[in-house]
Amino acid sequence: MDLAALRTQQQQLAASVERADRLDRDPPALIGGADVGFEQEGEITRAAMVLLTWPELELVEYQVARVATSMPYIPGFLSFRETPALLAAWEQLSQKPDLLFVDGHGISHPRRLGVASHFGLLAGVPTIGVAKKRLCGAFEPLSAEPGALAALTDKGEQLAWVWRSKARCNPLFISTGHRVSQDSALAWVQRCMNGYRLPEPTRWADAVASERPAFTRLAAKTPHIG
Repeated sequence: MDLAALRTQQQQLAASVERADRLDRDPPALIGGADVGFEQEGEITRAAMVLLTWPELELVEYQVARVATSMPYIPGFLSFRETPALLAAWEQLSQKPDLLFVDGHGISHPRRLGVASHFGLLAGVPTIGVAKKRLCGAFEPLSAEPGALAALTDKGEQLAWVWRSKARCNPLFISTGHRVSQDSALAWVQRCMNGYRLPEPTRWADAVASERPAFTRLAAKTPHIG
């Protein structure tokens, strides 16, 4: 695998990421969520996409795509491993969201191209990265209170907001993906909270991908979804 070529590709794509707000529909009518996992010891990449109405945050559609994994896990190059399945799930949606939350990093990546930015460019959709762990950069320690906030910075540049969404939970790393500003990314995540650590779009995407009980109960009651 030619990592130098992939690194060059990342740098070229990162230069095309738009860090200012440019939603085609604002406020959005549909907000999507995306999550990726792996099956069969990594042989299969599984991507889940959900659509929620805004502002009701009601789940109206979900899709799951499973594709053969095309490359091994290499730190810093995860988006190349995840985007094929995300694109497959995206194509299965009957309608496209106006804004997409992706479980992963946006520009808060060593070469400023996490999966949220990479996918946003490929699909031409405004995206926000909602990550559970830091990939690069540094931030001041957060207080224990929910709502505690700090800037994640790297080489003098702010890459994300670090936000404690819920008491006794680790913070989220919220970043520009594509066509959404840093402050708007934080604001949209905050608007989409419903008492859990994760915002509703990625919480539902994770529930669909993992077939969590809350999702299976809902799917049983609403068989028309999907």
